[in-house]
Amino acid sequence: MESPPFDQPCPIRDVLDRIGDQWSLLVLDALARGTLRFNELLRAIGDVSKQMLSKTLKRLEQDGFVARRVYPEVPPRVEYALTDLGRSILEPMGQLVAWAEANHRAIVEARRRAAGGVA
Repeated sequence: MESPPFDQPCPIRDVLDRIGDQWSLLVLDALARGTLRFNELLRAIGDVSKQMLSKTLKRLEQDGFVARRVYPEVPPRVEYALTDLGRSILEPMGQLVAWAEANHRAIVEARRRAAGGVA
């Protein structure tokens, strides 16, 4: 049986579109510290809505970065954890975060100059 064709011919664009959104990296970073429940993730990230966190977790689960485990309890307990694939993104993600922190001031100054402000 032949595997289905990729919907997106560019692997870079396909992956970055999914993990490069506003919330995915923050979710991955929070889960890097260990398994968390939904409300723990909500508190760890801070300013994300419940709806957006739920949507982000579903997308990360669909892409194989996050595993969702439901415990048969009343009320149900649901935990989220990084998969091997999710853990594999942490090192390059850390490098990107370090680069952003090291270069943020220069980027902000460049934006000011481009907008006609004083650098």
